[in-house]
Amino acid sequence: MYISFLTSLALVAFAANSILCRLALYDGLMDAGSFTSFRLISGAAVLGFIFSFRSKQQQALQASGSWLAAILLFIYAITFSYAYIALDIATGALILFAAGQVTLILSVVVLGGRLSLLEWMGLCLALMGFVYLMLPSATTPSWYGFILMSISGVAWGFYTLQGKGSKQPLADTASNFIRCLPLVVLLMLLSFKYTHFNMQGMWYAVLSGAIASGVGYTIWYMALEKLETIHAAVVQLFVPVLAAVGGLLFLDEVITMRLLLSGSIILCGILLVILQRNKA
Repeated sequence: MYISFLTSLALVAFAANSILCRLALYDGLMDAGSFTSFRLISGAAVLGFIFSFRSKQQQALQASGSWLAAILLFIYAITFSYAYIALDIATGALILFAAGQVTLILSVVVLGGRLSLLEWMGLCLALMGFVYLMLPSATTPSWYGFILMSISGVAWGFYTLQGKGSKQPLADTASNFIRCLPLVVLLMLLSFKYTHFNMQGMWYAVLSGAIASGVGYTIWYMALEKLETIHAAVVQLFVPVLAAVGGLLFLDEVITMRLLLSGSIILCGILLVILQRNKA
């Protein structure tokens, strides 16, 4: 029950990131670079503040996390933000977490595992869903957004793998966010010409960074300690559904028949792989 509760909180946080990002970029409340910067800075600030009251663990903070995890976190965050310029909440979340789950599944193969015929069929089914989603039509998502969100999903998949063996979730997450700060400074310098934001957009970014990301990812790392890699892939399939509901409630976004059909094909294909792997 404890792990189920943590996992549920993490999934809500993941969906909230999509909703908050889209709200911030909607009607130009802020640019994608500023959203990414405020998000990562506020996440690092909140987690660092928590550790300021835990003097015995400040040394552990320095030894936690890794530069690889921090780079993956930054790649995920920046491509996530720029992708949502061109995608609605539901489509973006579907692409993000489908790409992340495919990354987790293929990592099993790379690490020496083997996929059965049914598992390969599931992957092919998921690929067919992506093809259908991107077939030319009036409702086809932007290729620019699709590519960037796919990169974000791959980075998130590898970031999840980095956290699989975490023994100190809070320290690891805090360290990863803090290690991102030099990259954030570089981003702010490169995107300074296009910087614009108002207070409403800034608060969306701060909520995304401090609560949905900083606290949310800590909770996710805590859950990962008890979750199998395949189980971690399964539960994340619920995020696009939660994000789609958020899009309907907060931005009146329309769920098209193409998105419903392609999403069902993609998620069923991935679920087939996951269930077959779990059975094996």
